[in-house]
Amino acid sequence: MVWGISMHFSSLVFFLGASFLSFFFCLKSLFLSKVLVVEWEIISLNSCLIEMTLVFDWMSLMFLSFVVLISSMILYYSGEYMSGEKDKHRFMYLVIFFVLSMGLVIVSPNMISILLGWDGLGLVSYLLVVYYQNEKSMNAGMLTVLSNRIGDVGILMSIGMMFLLGGWNFFFYQEAMAEGGTAEMLVLKGFVIMAAMTKSAQIPFSAWLPAAMAAPTPVSALVHSSTLVTAGVYLLIRFSVALEGSQAQSFLLVVSCLTMFMAGLGANFEYDLKKIIALSTLSQLGVMMSILALGFFDLAFFHLLTHALFKALLFMCAGVVIHNVSGYQDIRSMGGLVLCMPLTSVCMNLASLALCGFPFLAGFYSKDLILEVAFSSGLNLISFILFFLSTGLTVSYSFRLFYYSMTGLFSLGGLSCVSDKAEVMTGPMIVLSLGAISSGAAMSWLVFPDPYLICLGGVMKGLVPFLVFFGGLFGYVVNMIGVSEGMKVYYSLKLTEFWGSMWFMPLLSTKGVSKWELEAGMYLQSLGDKGWLEKFGGQGSYFFFLDYSKYLSIFQGSNMKLILKSFFFWLVILSLFYF
Repeated sequence: MVWGISMHFSSLVFFLGASFLSFFFCLKSLFLSKVLVVEWEIISLNSCLIEMTLVFDWMSLMFLSFVVLISSMILYYSGEYMSGEKDKHRFMYLVIFFVLSMGLVIVSPNMISILLGWDGLGLVSYLLVVYYQNEKSMNAGMLTVLSNRIGDVGILMSIGMMFLLGGWNFFFYQEAMAEGGTAEMLVLKGFVIMAAMTKSAQIPFSAWLPAAMAAPTPVSALVHSSTLVTAGVYLLIRFSVALEGSQAQSFLLVVSCLTMFMAGLGANFEYDLKKIIALSTLSQLGVMMSILALGFFDLAFFHLLTHALFKALLFMCAGVVIHNVSGYQDIRSMGGLVLCMPLTSVCMNLASLALCGFPFLAGFYSKDLILEVAFSSGLNLISFILFFLSTGLTVSYSFRLFYYSMTGLFSLGGLSCVSDKAEVMTGPMIVLSLGAISSGAAMSWLVFPDPYLICLGGVMKGLVPFLVFFGGLFGYVVNMIGVSEGMKVYYSLKLTEFWGSMWFMPLLSTKGVSKWELEAGMYLQSLGDKGWLEKFGGQGSYFFFLDYSKYLSIFQGSNMKLILKSFFFWLVILSLFYF
């Protein structure tokens, strides 16, 4: 209890103070149009300065305030959730170091300092995913860290190219990369996009994001709301000037729309509570990437902020449910929780409605604006259809989650004690619920001083509310029929396995890239280490000396016949040579 009071409460006070201070300077920077640049020259190498640069503008300060605010809520929440763990001190220090690494990524315009925070995120995320130290966690941790190493290679290669160009500050190359005249700029742009795609889990690097759910739930709330997975989106927002008018935008649009559709489809076939929310995060990352690919980086940043609040709230509510139901994560084993956990149910449904874009909640102000801007931007037919379907699927899996976990009969058995009495966990949920309600309206006035003027026809204007209504109705009715009548309507289709497994990406990311190498290694091992090398090496030598040691033992024995025979044998040999 001493640890609970000292650690999580002191971290709450410190991070809340840092969040308010950062937001105050953000407003000052926004209203006065000022940017603070802190630069520390470390060494000069071949006329290329190795320096530590920090940029405090309104965007970095606003994002930093949101990250620190959510981190403070999660650290306080962890005081109750992780109270029974043996290594809770290690957990708290890892989370704090994780937040510091993300802060370094946010305020750094220099690729070397970005790499420090980028690798810090990758290392600490691995340590947090393998926190429970079982086989499933170890496999998930290896998939997470190796997938992110691909992006780290992209950052390292971009650092090498920038060394040839004369500096590591990416603000120097924004306009040159936007023109895209030289091959160096095109390759540099490709490395940055590859790094962002791996960190934000776009196709084909999507498999690690649901696998990272092996981490404790407070970590999932932090990782999937405002830190690790948003680092790639934030990097591309900073590089947004370089992407304008290039072929990279078309590539990003296709990849992000496919990611959004794939994640929404997979979430409708998933039964693990945390994986459903993780796939919804993947879907929203696709939304951010797609609107970024269309050239509206301010909309992507706005959705990044609002999504961070209601997604952290959604994970916190899921953590309270899992904590109360003794670690179960299968939504089919829940049911009727609205009667036992009314506060958690209200907060969870509030976050789900914000995710769906329900009017006047946080997600409505960003998501509805993104969809209307996208529909008026001259999308091609395939991207339009993917946007259309993905929005409906988002509402569908949200209502499906509500139906299975909150409504119906209580399915946990008579010995379960489910309630909302954990005040340490419900307190941060109430704070983030206020953010999920009001942050969209408040942030829209700050991020967009000039409002967007969108002119759409009646059909296109009513398309978004129609998608929300139809998607929710579809998700509720289909699952109601499936549970009550025993008829799995869309589960009976032949493509179920393909749709529900993220298009086989987890299989392709693990066995797909290692099967042939492992088989070749086994063959070489059986042929070499366990074959000829063993025959003429260790085992062969062993049996050879073992066989001939029998004869040596006979010679070493005191056998008179053998001694006389050997004596006469040497006499014969000597007589042949000397006579």
